[in-house]
Amino acid sequence: MAPRSSARPPLVALKDVRLQDGQRPLFEGVDLAIEPRTRSCLVGRNGAGKSTLMKLVMGLIEADSGDRSVQAGTRFAYVPQEPLIVGETLLDYATSGGAEPWMAEAWLTTFGMSPEKSARGLSGGEIRRAALAKAFAEEPDLLLLDEPTNHMDILAIELLEKEIIAAKCAALIVSHDRAFLNRVTQSCHWLEHRRVRTLNKGFDAFDDWAAKVQEEEAESLRRLNKRIEAETYTFYRSITAQRTRNEGRARALEAMRQDRALRVKDIPREIHLGVDSGVTSGKLVADLKGVSKSFFSPPPGRRQAAGRPEAGESSPHGPASGGSAAGLRPAGGELEQGERVILKNFTTRVIRGDRLAIVGPNGAGKTTLVKLLLGELAPDEGTIKLGANLEPVYLDQSREGLKSDMTLWDALTPGGGDSILVRGHSKHVAAYAKDFLFQEGQLRQPISTLSGGERNRLLIARALAKPANMLVLDEPTNDLDMETLDKLEELLDGYDGTLILVSHDRDFVDRLATSTIGMNGRGDIVETPGGWTDFIRQNPGFLSRDEGRGSRVEGKAAPVAATPTPSLDPRPSTPGPQKKLSFKDQHRLKELDALIAALPADIAVHEARLADVNFYSRDPSGFDATMKALDAARAKLDAAEEEWLELEAKREALVSG
Repeated sequence: MAPRSSARPPLVALKDVRLQDGQRPLFEGVDLAIEPRTRSCLVGRNGAGKSTLMKLVMGLIEADSGDRSVQAGTRFAYVPQEPLIVGETLLDYATSGGAEPWMAEAWLTTFGMSPEKSARGLSGGEIRRAALAKAFAEEPDLLLLDEPTNHMDILAIELLEKEIIAAKCAALIVSHDRAFLNRVTQSCHWLEHRRVRTLNKGFDAFDDWAAKVQEEEAESLRRLNKRIEAETYTFYRSITAQRTRNEGRARALEAMRQDRALRVKDIPREIHLGVDSGVTSGKLVADLKGVSKSFFSPPPGRRQAAGRPEAGESSPHGPASGGSAAGLRPAGGELEQGERVILKNFTTRVIRGDRLAIVGPNGAGKTTLVKLLLGELAPDEGTIKLGANLEPVYLDQSREGLKSDMTLWDALTPGGGDSILVRGHSKHVAAYAKDFLFQEGQLRQPISTLSGGERNRLLIARALAKPANMLVLDEPTNDLDMETLDKLEELLDGYDGTLILVSHDRDFVDRLATSTIGMNGRGDIVETPGGWTDFIRQNPGFLSRDEGRGSRVEGKAAPVAATPTPSLDPRPSTPGPQKKLSFKDQHRLKELDALIAALPADIAVHEARLADVNFYSRDPSGFDATMKALDAARAKLDAAEEEWLELEAKREALVSG
């Protein structure tokens, strides 16, 4: 949708603005105009200067040259990438910019925050929603939002979309969330090569337009190279040119060369991502049957059990054992006061190569489900069977592995030294860091100096260095620019291992997921084939905080059949259908369970023998025999898993039938 026409002058206009960042120019000749009541996005790579440009628009920093004009009386509100919450309560914070208390209260309530809540100890999502409430309460003419969807769940993002569209102010938004930008923007400003180009259409038209611009630039550079080549030949080799050579021609040739050097220098480096799926896992990755999990929150005034997090927007993590441990409900027990149900009676199966997305509100228990799938938590009820040869790598949204005082070098080489083992091969830490767009000068800087996007790239760099046949990515899109997201999507699309993805990025989920599990925070959980769009179409209102209360959805999405009235005569007149496996099949299922549990140890023994580099030279026949035994064990495991899955499917069909 095109921006609305306005007879009024722009709220803010930048003309021929230039800004130097140390030795390099950050902006050169930037022109930018923001129309009243127009919702625009500011697009560009990480490090291009988007946040700095927003500060220039607001007047928080001054340009080295150029003009900034502002319509008289224009009010600004700004939500930075990492808001700083001050004051005793959220109401104190929300009114600190001059908003009326009643207005601040209304907006805090709109974003699901209590005005009296303490401003300390907030989760990432709570910080973001409080900052947004403060900005809207100030009734700006221009609202500037820097990555507003970070740490926000899907419901909060959809609420923000509605409020931005309904607002009477203009908006300038920096975001990597394509679905969000598609819904709210009317124009696009593209910061590339230190200048800004403007498209008077919404973000849904951006990709095609940007691709066309890049093609034209590539063609222009090709023509410039041809001109330089022809002029150089003429200047140095032509007899005629030697007689008529002059300074003006020499300066023209040098100017073309300098122009080419600048254009080539402006071509941004691309991130280089790779992943090794390592050894092949068993066909079965995880089998969950009737799994339930709850956490118990002690009443006010009682000391909380050590290590138990408060219920909030971060999913709770419990000890890796069930039963009656502190904070956990005893298996099979009744619901206690203060108990928080994460999931109940959930059954699913993850097969090698599946791409499973987990979605839901913050605090619904998505990370808890991940830990159940990884075997790091035990269920209160039900069983979890994990497959063989799993080598998972877990990218944690909390970034707990990164300490602010450690350097980038330390983070990449936790064991010391100057090299890192990348998918089985040694690589110098500087070369590996360069693959992820880090400069050599950043290697000795503390992590606290890195931007959010740089810290996320660092986590991805550490995760992808290890072979993994199971990738678990918890909110991997936070702070990443769209080019890096595209590269990550391309990498994951070609990954032949198992992918478990926790994300609020609807477009990211749509592009990658083959199955989506939704958790609504009330213990209900449902699984649907496909991505986010498929899930929400088949389960309307399931994730809503207001709809579906009291509903009970267990396991896979399916219509709930009415419970038949039992017959007064318990003896059926005719034999009923078979409801369970035959004795032979049950016995075989137990045999397969034992076989699947034992074979990975045999495989590990053979692999350990083959890992000896001198084994073949010392005993060629023994090496060949071990190789054959390894192949046979792997084939036996695959066959056992296939048979187990067939018998399990047969058993489930009998039970449901």
